[in-house]
Amino acid sequence: MPDPSSPLTGGCQCGAVRFRVEGEVGRASICWCRMCQKAFAGPFGALVTVAVAGLAWTRGAPARFQSSDTVRRGFCAACGTPLTFEWSAERIDLAVFAFDDPSQVEPVVQLAVEGRPTWMDHLADLPVRPPQGPSGPVVSRQHPDHDLP
Repeated sequence: MPDPSSPLTGGCQCGAVRFRVEGEVGRASICWCRMCQKAFAGPFGALVTVAVAGLAWTRGAPARFQSSDTVRRGFCAACGTPLTFEWSAERIDLAVFAFDDPSQVEPVVQLAVEGRPTWMDHLADLPVRPPQGPSGPVVSRQHPDHDLP
């Protein structure tokens, strides 16, 4: 669990939207539901609950999509990075991998496991190779994992 006296920061891939979380974060989870799979374009959504009062958008703000009758999802309108799962006026969930250091926000529970693809059972057995583009190593153009001066 991260030190609640030290703020956590994060943002989208292109840097147009950045945030800071002050205070303690709540429960982090992995959700296998179909809505999270679609919203994250991946096998699951990794989310952590934060108090809205402790959340500051330090650059830009997310665009939003009403994904159900009770939930809005925030994302960067410029690059599409998923950012929020908004279900309450007091508390929302932030995408774990939008944090600058996602290792500080470790999930403690899995939700909607019936949506988990069976091939996930063998993921660790797949061969590993370094990222490579058609003409050599991939050069990242994404925003660095920290706030710029």
